[in-house]
Amino acid sequence: MKDLLLNEQDIDRIIEMAWEDRTPFDAILVQFGLKEQEVIELMRREMKASSWRMWRERVQGRATKHQAKSLAEDFRFKCTLQRKISFNKISKRK
Repeated sequence: MKDLLLNEQDIDRIIEMAWEDRTPFDAILVQFGLKEQEVIELMRREMKASSWRMWRERVQGRATKHQAKSLAEDFRFKCTLQRKISFNKISKRK
């Protein structure tokens, strides 16, 4: 399985991205090469049973987690409020 090649940091980031409402499964596919079913399997393996059930209920059928169902036109995979990083310094929001 692909996720055997993932380190702890990658697994933590995938779980974080999977919990985010606005991060589609396609973003995880692009960044880590895991398909939706593989993310589901990883989440089931890494989380407590009750947390996994809560997550599955939350994302099942959610349009924002599936790019094809989403009405959003901009798929940058980041929040619009996210600050830009330039020259190792975080610029202040204007």
